[in-house]
Amino acid sequence: MRVLLDTQAWLWMLMDPERFSRRSLRIVEKTANDLVFSAASAWEIGIKHELGRLELPGAPESVIPDLMLRSGVEALSISHAHALRASALPPHHRDPFDRLLIAQAQIENLPILTSDSQMALYDVEVIGAA
Repeated sequence: MRVLLDTQAWLWMLMDPERFSRRSLRIVEKTANDLVFSAASAWEIGIKHELGRLELPGAPESVIPDLMLRSGVEALSISHAHALRASALPPHHRDPFDRLLIAQAQIENLPILTSDSQMALYDVEVIGAA
């Protein structure tokens, strides 16, 4: 199964896996699953780090690629189609990063692993992380 990780789910996977439900933990631990990490999440982490809202052991541009490699996630770039879909979504969610993840999940036909219940308001398969 291919699963898009939302930003928080990837951070939990790396630093706080006990926060996952049993089902979600099985998904992230099962090596047969392909875990997908969006460039939107890397962007969000970088911004939160620069604002002092997220500590990292170094600069995001070196830490994030290293953590992606070590966590075995597949990179998902942001396309024009993703950006345009995100801008056309109903305003259920105001967070632009989450809106972009929702658009990517829709276009790429991926379930999204998240603890954000608002994502279920969209036409996307949500797997509850917690």
